[in-house]
This record gives sequence, C-alpha cells and structure tokens, in this order.
Amino acid sequence: MTHSATQDRKSAGMNGVLILLGLSIFINYIDRANLSVAAPLLRTELGLSPTQLGILLSAFFWTYACMQLVAGWLADRFDVKWVFAIGFFAWSAATAVTGLIHTFALLLVMRVLLGIGESVAYPCYCKIFATHFKEHQRGVANAVIGAGQSLGPGLGMLFGGVLVARFGWRPFVIGLGLVSLLWLPPWFRWMPRTAGHTAGNLEERPSVSEIIRQRSAWGTWIGHFCTNYPFYFLLTWLPLYLVEERGFSLNHMAKIGGSTFLVAVVSCLICGWLSDRWIRSGATPTRVRKTFMVTGEICTGLFMSGAVLAGPGLGVALLLLAGASFGLLNSNMNAITQTLAGKHAAGRWMGIQNFVGNLAGWVAPTLTGLLVQRTGHFYWPFFITTAVAWIGGLDWVLVVGRVEPVVWRPRPGVLVPEIENGIAQRTI
Repeated sequence: MTHSATQDRKSAGMNGVLILLGLSIFINYIDRANLSVAAPLLRTELGLSPTQLGILLSAFFWTYACMQLVAGWLADRFDVKWVFAIGFFAWSAATAVTGLIHTFALLLVMRVLLGIGESVAYPCYCKIFATHFKEHQRGVANAVIGAGQSLGPGLGMLFGGVLVARFGWRPFVIGLGLVSLLWLPPWFRWMPRTAGHTAGNLEERPSVSEIIRQRSAWGTWIGHFCTNYPFYFLLTWLPLYLVEERGFSLNHMAKIGGSTFLVAVVSCLICGWLSDRWIRSGATPTRVRKTFMVTGEICTGLFMSGAVLAGPGLGVALLLLAGASFGLLNSNMNAITQTLAGKHAAGRWMGIQNFVGNLAGWVAPTLTGLLVQRTGHFYWPFFITTAVAWIGGLDWVLVVGRVEPVVWRPRPGVLVPEIENGIAQRTI
C-alpha cells in the first residue's frame, strides 16, 4: 500500500472518530442537563426544597471542575482511548442509575459520579486533536465538539421537556443512560491507540510547573473563563429571563432558547471550516485563530448588551446573533491550546484550562441570582457578561502569544527536540 493510500485510510478512520467525539459531547451535555429538565417533576415527587434542588444542580460542577487536573494527567499518561472509554461508561451508568433512585442523598452521589466521569472529555479531546489532527484540520475538529456542546442544550430545551412530560423523568433518564452505551463498541473499533503513552518517553513531557510558567497558558485559561461565562449565563438563566422579564410563554421561551443554541451549532461548523481554509491558504495560525477569538468576544458582548436594552423583537434577534458569535469562539479556542501545548502536554494544559474555564459555571449563575434578587431585573447581569466577554477579547490579544508549538525543554536522556507540524521551534 502506498504512503498516500495509507494516509487516506488513516484520515477516513479519524473522520469516524471525529463523528463519535461530536456525538459524545452531545450526550455529555444532555446528561449533565437532564436533571434541569426533570426538576419540576423531581422536586414534587421527592419533596425537595429549593436549597436541596440547588445543591443537586450544582453538585455536578464540584467534581467536574476539580477532577480536570487529574483527567488531564490521565490523558497524557495513559492511552487516551481507554481513559475516555472508562469515563464515558462511568457517566452513562451514573445517568441510568439516577432514574432508579428515590432519595436525595443517593441522587447527590450520582451527580458527583457524573461529574467525575464527564471530567475526562475535554482533556481527551485536546490530546486526540493534538496527536492525530494537523493544524489546518483542528478548526473543523473543534467545531464538531463546539456544535455538539451547543446542540445538547438546544435540543434539550426544545424536546427534553416534551419527553419528560409524556413518559416521565425516570424512563427518560434511564433510557438516555442505557442508549448512550451503544456508543462504546464503534469507539473501540475505530479509535487507534495513542502513541507516546508508554513510560519509555515520559521524559519528553513537561511538568505542570513548566506549563504554569508559560504566559500563553495563563492567557488561554483566562480566555476560556471569559468565553464560558456568557455561555453558562444563557444556559442557566435565559429561560427565566425570557419568561419573567420579557413575558414570553413557556412555548415561546423553549423556541427562542433552543434556537439561540442551534444557531451556535451552525455558526460553529461554518467558522471552523473557514478558519481551516484560511490557514490552508497560507495565513498563520496566530492571525487566523486570534482574529476569530477577538471578533467573537467583541460581538458576544455587543449583542448581549443590546439584547437587554432593545425591545422584545429586536432583543430576540440580538440573542440569536449572540448565539452565532459563540460559533467563532468554540471552533478556535481549543485549537489554540492544542497547537501551543503539543501532544506531550495537551491533556494537562487542557485539564487546568477546563478547570479555570468551568469556574464560570459557578460564578455566572450565582452572581446573576444575587444581582436579580437585589435589583429585580437583568440589566446588570447582561452588562457584566458583556464586560467579561470584552476582557476575554483583550486577553487573547495581549496575554496569549504567537499561536505556535511550544518546544519544551528536554529532560535528561532526551536529545531530540520536539517537532510539531514539521517545524522545529525555539525552546521557550
């Protein structure tokens, strides 16, 4: 078999893997949001107080965020094929078992286990893309993940409530967890072993302290927080805002909220393709990735602040445009990390980044609730979200350096410098 034919066969195989990864993040976000969909029925059936319900809804983030550091280490240390498979099985099983539970304490345990299982997702995505995908392929690859991330909440708002109302929350959750397990057989068949996970070349991997010393690492971590903040703000508070402040019916709320995230799906796929095409035409990753990130952050803030000030009709249109702005961000943000970190540090770099980024999942909902309770409206939450997005735009320009591979200092016994995408860079 010729080298060209071998490369074509490998690319076709990784296309199948990419489809599975996109499906996995879709399942991931459906599973983490299923309790929100079931909350009205769950609260009545088990007699939960608002405080207990709030604890259940936030418990996922306790372990999800804290386990990112461990998940990143696992993705770099062991075969990512098995790390991801074990995590996927754990979160699917936790979802299915949730539908069999009748006490608050056990529900809390399942939400904690769900967070542990799902924590492997983004470090593993980053490791796989840094190892198996070239620079000019990572825009589309990350766009597929970003599309799945937005598609989960979008379809969840549109159809999740209907299914729960018709079949009940228990059959919905149990069925979701069990059907998800059908994802595993094709994963084992299509996903290749990840090279470089054996102990023989551990010396090539930088330590966490070396990663922390990189200015661009701090830039991507701060940028991830600023990018996540608007997303989590809309994910948690958009339904209540549309119903209570804008006066929309539940039916209209579901359509507007779902459409906001579905627009993000389309935008993400288009922007990922455009960014890769721009790089293939000869533009540098620095110019391409930063242009998309800065434009996305500026537009997100602009449309969010406009949405809360405009009338109902224009406000909805601006919300949809804010959703479209997410597409510019989700298709390029993690591609920057994958290029900078390289295959030997991608898991741990992304583990820390996703930990910092998901702090927005704690801050945005809590701060919004406090401000709405004190002021009685959503103006300040929207304006703060705008400010955070614009800070993110400055961060991608001023803190993140050139988007090119960091060549880590070789440890004792390693004589060959890392070469990423065929280009040897200076050791930083």
